[in-house]
Amino acid sequence: MIPKKYAPFLFGFLLSGLMSALVSGISTFRLVGPAPGFGALWISAWLTAWLVAFPAVLLAAPLARKAVERLTQ
Repeated sequence: MIPKKYAPFLFGFLLSGLMSALVSGISTFRLVGPAPGFGALWISAWLTAWLVAFPAVLLAAPLARKAVERLTQ
C-alpha cells in the first residue's frame, strides 16, 4: 500500500496516463486511421505524451485548484 502523502503524485500519474492515452489515441487515429501498425504508433505517441503530461499535471493541478476555489463559493 502506498502512503497517503504520495496521493497527489499517484493521482497525477494516473490522470496524466489516462488522458495522454486517450488524446494520443484519438490524434493517432485521425492521422493514420485504422492502418497496420496503429497500436505501435499509438503506444509510441502515448509514451512521449505521458513524459510531458505527468510533470505538466503536477505543475498545473495546484493552479487549477486555486482557480476553482476562487471561482466557486
